[in-house]
Amino acid sequence: MAIAFAERDTSPELSQDGATLHYWVTGETDETIVQSTLLANTPTTVAGGLIRNNVRIAPVGLGMWDADITYSLPPANQSAQAGQPTFSFDTGGGMQHITHSLATIGSFAPAGKTAPNFKSAIGVTADSVEGVDIVVPVYQFSETHVLSDSFVTDLYKVSLFTATANVNADTFRGFAPGSLLFLGASGSRRGDPNGTGTGDWEITFRFAASPNVTGQTIGDITGISKKGWEYLWTRNEDVEDAASNTIVKQPRGAYVERVYQETTFATALGI
Repeated sequence: MAIAFAERDTSPELSQDGATLHYWVTGETDETIVQSTLLANTPTTVAGGLIRNNVRIAPVGLGMWDADITYSLPPANQSAQAGQPTFSFDTGGGMQHITHSLATIGSFAPAGKTAPNFKSAIGVTADSVEGVDIVVPVYQFSETHVLSDSFVTDLYKVSLFTATANVNADTFRGFAPGSLLFLGASGSRRGDPNGTGTGDWEITFRFAASPNVTGQTIGDITGISKKGWEYLWTRNEDVEDAASNTIVKQPRGAYVERVYQETTFATALGI
């Protein structure tokens, strides 16, 4: 019997803080499959900007399950008890290994000879292009948000985990797609000064931004474009440099590789 689920007559259940969808699930005895099927086939957001934050399932028997999926406002829209976020930043930059310069400013050779033209390659040897480590622009910043206990569910924590080491799929905090890397989040639960039975959470989100590049030139290769956290590398070949009568290494191809997954941060992080 194939797994099937249907929304119950009592669904949705609306409240001041959010909404809950109620489902019957049948045809499956494995709890993991039931939960993954619900996650794959229910909306991540519902009307009013509510974000899915928890899935609860309980067995009824004979392959039937009672399932509740709760939705709540994102942290930015929560009540004053969540508090105001704080921000910090650092423009210290980062290190990057490059094999080609922006331009060769000068080349020098003994009298009567011509220095080989390596087409901006750095540290060329007989077998390779060694390159050099340089400082590049990397803008690092963090945001600390105080979130309600009802929002910071196990499902939300997993969402932060899976979004770590992802780049933004669309514009986020003014940064163009592909230029912002989520470095992860750290959080701790605070006390319960009001005696409500639950505290709140202080969570710090860390990011690093690297600018997108267009119109880059490497050797004779022009028009290279790459997003900030994509990886650019070159394939060099032996070419005869007629002016110096020397076999030199020059770039034959430039390649841009996507090395990080893309995620919609507003949905995954809820901020």
